[in-house]
Amino acid sequence: MAMCVGMWILLLALHVQAGNGQMVEMDSSKSGFVGSQVELRCIFINSNPPVKISQVTWQKLLNGTKQNVAIANPALGVSVLPPFKERVSFKQAAVRHRTPSLEDTTIQFSNLKLSDEAAYICEYTTFPAGNRENTVNLTVFARPMTRMRLTTPTIVARAPKRKMTVATCESANGKPPSVIKWETRLKGEATFQETRNQNGTVTVRSNYVVMPSRETHKQKLTCIVTYRNEKITDSVVLNVQYEPEVKIEGFDGNWYLNRQNVQLTCRADANPPVTIYQWKLLNGSLPSNVEIKNNTLFFKGPVSYDLAGTYVCDATNSIGTRTGIVDVNITEFPNNPTPGDREIPQEQHNTGAAIGGAVGGVALLVIAAILLFIFLRSRQRTFKGDYNTKKHVFGNGYSKAGGLPTHPPIPKNLQYPDDSDDEKKPAQIGGPGGFEASERDFDGEQEDLKRPYFTVDEGESRDYDERTLAFQYDPEPEIADDMISQTDGSVISKKEWYV
Repeated sequence: MAMCVGMWILLLALHVQAGNGQMVEMDSSKSGFVGSQVELRCIFINSNPPVKISQVTWQKLLNGTKQNVAIANPALGVSVLPPFKERVSFKQAAVRHRTPSLEDTTIQFSNLKLSDEAAYICEYTTFPAGNRENTVNLTVFARPMTRMRLTTPTIVARAPKRKMTVATCESANGKPPSVIKWETRLKGEATFQETRNQNGTVTVRSNYVVMPSRETHKQKLTCIVTYRNEKITDSVVLNVQYEPEVKIEGFDGNWYLNRQNVQLTCRADANPPVTIYQWKLLNGSLPSNVEIKNNTLFFKGPVSYDLAGTYVCDATNSIGTRTGIVDVNITEFPNNPTPGDREIPQEQHNTGAAIGGAVGGVALLVIAAILLFIFLRSRQRTFKGDYNTKKHVFGNGYSKAGGLPTHPPIPKNLQYPDDSDDEKKPAQIGGPGGFEASERDFDGEQEDLKRPYFTVDEGESRDYDERTLAFQYDPEPEIADDMISQTDGSVISKKEWYV
């Protein structure tokens, strides 16, 4: 009895071990687009020793309910059930043989539908191991239909201005839903709307709203639809109709008497183009010498005061009529600007200012350098007592050769050392080498003696000795403004010092 129980346990262990070696190999998920083809792989990994495959069954699992799709039986053959009969088949031909091979029972879906999206089970029935199965999730995508259109072929800008939808971009029946963006220079706004359809798809719609005007005419509007990793773009150009924008050209503010060949032109920007131009003179009638051709007034003959007034041009297209106005005044003489009043272009003015600033800066640096040089030189120069001067000072003034004491009498002989750098100081001498001051009669020179000082050149015809000067003192001599007193009692002319 114990031996029988042992044998039974051994057989059970071998059965479990064989069961553990079997498995069904499948992909965890697959996907495809509506209308495309997809394969659902199912491979049976047998054990060693192998087990017997009795049947393979494919089932669709949706909302907890199983639905048979296809069956492969070694004895009964292959069967595909409706509604998959026309679109599902086994990939391997060996499955359909009289003695089939059922290790690979991969099926193919063709003309995929949104309703095919579900979980699919591949189940193997074996003996003696029992059933083995695995599951794959099938996702079906729907590529959207994208289109962009103008809400109306012609957009009309009318007064009063109001916002309106000018274009619509739509991505219909997509799964998953698309994302819509707009690209444009227009200053508008976009609205978005999503609609979920019964088959599981989503329709995304976006409207672009703008205030139609002359500025929005011929502006490009681009819709960008992003579906998964794909971008789809579409563009339109707005055709906006608007009333004329009118201005009158030709009057330059310089219409003077007897000027020739003047004219006024009515310019109008309109869509559609202007069909009618009408001219009139406010509070009056047009001058008799005016000729009208299309949108231009030609004034024949010389300008006279009769041409003055307010001219009005009415421009009309199918949208409406707008008016342009210009006031014309007549002067007796031309008011041409003088050359000095001519306007200098800003760019030229800026360039001239930059050059002038650079030149002025260099000039200031040069002047500063010169002034610094003169200042340093004047600091370095000292009076060295050069007595060979060209000028001699008479009267109450003194020459560079030295000076006399402020009060007479004066020593007759004065000597000045030639090699001294100090200020020249007088020294009394008694021999040659000095000079003698001799008294002379200067009756004819009384007026000169009364003056603070006067100068004469060495070449003048007065009878003075080459090295002798005559002096005469007043009781209270006066020193001229340009004379500088020295420590030895002498004075030196500023003019002579710095020459």
